[in-house]
This record gives sequence, C-alpha cells and structure tokens, in this order.
Amino acid sequence: MSNLKGNELKSSTRGKFSGKMGYVLSVAGSAVGLGNIWRFPYLAAKYGGGTFLLVYLILMITFGYALIISETTLGRMTRKSPVGAFQSFGNNKSLKIGGWINAIIPIIIAPYYCVIGGWVLKYLVEYVKGNTVGVAHETYFTHFIGNGASVEFYFIIFALITTMIVLFGVKRGVERVSKITMPLLLILAVIVTVYSVTREGAMEGVKYFLIPDFSKLSLMTVVAAMGQLFYSLSIAMGILYTYGSYLEKDVDIEASTAQIEIFDTGVAILAGLMIIPAVFAFSSGQPTTLNAGPSLMFITIPKVFASMGLGGPVGFVFFLLVFVAAITSSISLAETSASTCEDQFGWSRKKSTIVVTIIIIILGSLSALGFSTLDFITIIGMNFLDFFDFITNSVLMPIAALATLYLILKFVGLDRIAKEVEISSKFKRKGLYNFFIKYLDAVCLIIILISSVANVFGIIKL
Repeated sequence: MSNLKGNELKSSTRGKFSGKMGYVLSVAGSAVGLGNIWRFPYLAAKYGGGTFLLVYLILMITFGYALIISETTLGRMTRKSPVGAFQSFGNNKSLKIGGWINAIIPIIIAPYYCVIGGWVLKYLVEYVKGNTVGVAHETYFTHFIGNGASVEFYFIIFALITTMIVLFGVKRGVERVSKITMPLLLILAVIVTVYSVTREGAMEGVKYFLIPDFSKLSLMTVVAAMGQLFYSLSIAMGILYTYGSYLEKDVDIEASTAQIEIFDTGVAILAGLMIIPAVFAFSSGQPTTLNAGPSLMFITIPKVFASMGLGGPVGFVFFLLVFVAAITSSISLAETSASTCEDQFGWSRKKSTIVVTIIIIILGSLSALGFSTLDFITIIGMNFLDFFDFITNSVLMPIAALATLYLILKFVGLDRIAKEVEISSKFKRKGLYNFFIKYLDAVCLIIILISSVANVFGIIKL
C-alpha cells in the first residue's frame, strides 16, 4: 500500500496508451490468437456446437469478466507489471511468489508461441508461392517440422518481427500495430467466413455451431468452456496487469472490458464459422473430423482448401489472418516480459527487449528442434513444445489466477477495486463482480486446474 504513491510519481515516464481505443485494440489483439482459431472450433464441434457456444458466452460475461476487471484494475492502480503490482501491497513472501508466477508465464509461452507463429509464416509463404496442393499433402506438415533448419529459420524471423515491434514501445509499437492489424483481421475473417458458409453442405455446420442442443450439455462442456477462456482472454498471463498499467485514469475500464468481450467473442464466432462449416462440407457433416491444435490448422484445413474452388487465394487469406492473430498475441507476451524487466531491474526498453529476444530464441529453439534434432529428449513423455504448453496452460495459469484472487481478497479488498474502477466507470456489474470474486471464481479455477492436469495424464479427455 505504501508503494502506490511512489508508483504514481514514476508513471509519468512509463509507456501509456493514447486512449481507450488503443487499449481495447491492443488487448483484443492479445486475446485474439491461435487459441481462438484452432482450439475454439474444435471444442465447439466436440461439445455440441451451439450448446458449447452458449455456455462459453455465459462464462465470458461472468467468470471471465471478473478476472479481466481484476487484473486490469490492479495494473492501473499500481502502474506496474505483475511482479511490481503484487509487491505494491507489501513485502509478504506469498505476494512475491504470486507476482512472479504471473510474470514468468509469458516468458515461457512467448518462445514456443513464436515457433508456432513460424509454422504459420511458412504456410503463408507457401500459399503466396501457389503451393496449395503441396501443403495439403498428408505428410507435408510432419516433414516440415522434422526439418530443424527450416523450422528454426521461420521461428527466428517471426520472433524478430515480434520483438522489433516491442522495441518501438507502447504507442509507436504495440498500439500502432494493433490499430492496423485488428481491423485487417476482422476484414479477413469476414471474407473467409462468407466463403466457408456458402460452400455446398456448409449450412448444416452453421446450424450445428449456432443452435444449442441441450441434450449435449454436460459437465465437460462447462469445464472445456472455462478452460478455453484462458486461451481466449489473455487471463493469468500478466498481460492485463501490464496493459492496465499503461492506462490513463480517465479510461472507462468497464466499458473497455465489455468491448474486449464483444471483440474476442466475435472473432471466436467467426473462427467457428470459418472452420466448422467448411469441415462439415468437406467431410459430409461429420464434426468428429475436427482435431485440436496443429493437425486442424496445418493438415485438415489445407486439405479443405485444396478440395475447393479458389482454395489457393482463400488459403492465403486464411493464413494471413492467422499470422495477424499470432503476431498480435506474441507481441503482448513479449511486451509483458519486457515490461517486467524494466520494472524489476530498472533496465531501458532497448536492453529489456534484447534480453527478452535472447530468451525467446534460446527457449524457442528447444521447441523448434523438439520434432527433429532434439526429438530424443522428452519431459514426462512430452517434447519441449508440448511440455511448455502443459506447464503454462494447465498448471501455472490457473495458479496465477488464484494468486490474483488471493491478492484481492486478503490484501487489496473489493472496496478498493471498486473505487479504482469507479474513477472512470459506473461499474454496472459491480454486484456480479463481487459475487464471482468472493464465491465462484476460485471454484472454477480449481476445477480448471484439476481437469486440465487430469486431461494431460489421460484420466479424462477434453
């Protein structure tokens, strides 16, 4: 508490967003990533289409909303990235641990995320070259990731694009790129969606995705939807703390959060409409043909495009869309890591970005080569990329969110959160926020943690 006044004095030299629009587009850019495009459609197809979508939307405006408001408000209140934000309320050892758990997550995710971004870049290049049939071959993807030199090359290019943008700072880098890329992403998503839903047989996929069938509602539908919110909203990655710390006091946090919810949900729905109807048309109405993760993005979807008229141009537009989504998310991960270095070690933006770049290349190379040169090394039966994904998404992120709840309920208090929000917002959902933070979010997070770990070890299947 004693550090808050000092934080206000230091904020004059801290990077800032130019206003609400810059903040909303930057957070939306962070939120709209590969999780929306390759994981959301798969889960929606598996758990009843419209039923999953409805459950997801309900959780978005309750469980997800409470965590977005919490992290953003704490960031603006303290003017710090996660470690500094936690330590602003005391030198308690548990606060230091909670802050560093939130801070270390983007440092671990950014390297392997840039590797996947490199895969996207490779496919985008192939579609530019007109290799529509080649990339649709059953073994193309496995041959590519088995070529360590090629994967490393595209990974480093993608990583350098990411960190060069971060080097330019908040307004000239993160915000400027987001203002260009997010409208572009929406336009590209609409183009691919229109093409997808107008294919013969695609309307069955549209109905399946948009119309709830409550006979398919189950506990696993709810658990899967809760887990997806972490992928979709940039929760528990330190990102919202950092971006919140760049906010001016006159920015309406609640209205901005609502706009982020709408933007992110809109893109998730467009992703479902891009992919589910197209795969339905391709597979004669079999939702089980949608796989999760890389196999959907880099094997199934190229096959679908190759089977369609105009598959080449549409494939190019689709992978350009995915590239934009990937780059905006990787920027937020690298920005959060650089901000932590600036806050905790007093480094300049340039030095912080260089250090983050080196970490990304070192750790990312393990993931990049994990399918080729380093494929003989596994950790609890996983290659490096899968292990880093497991440890962050299944373990650290739920724990990081629980640490945020602990910080609020034990050290900050709901009244101080409300007071900070109400500086610029009416806080219309204050009652809902207090109820979820006090009673339900912790339960949801524990369920996510247990089910995610159980899924990885094969006890249950998400």
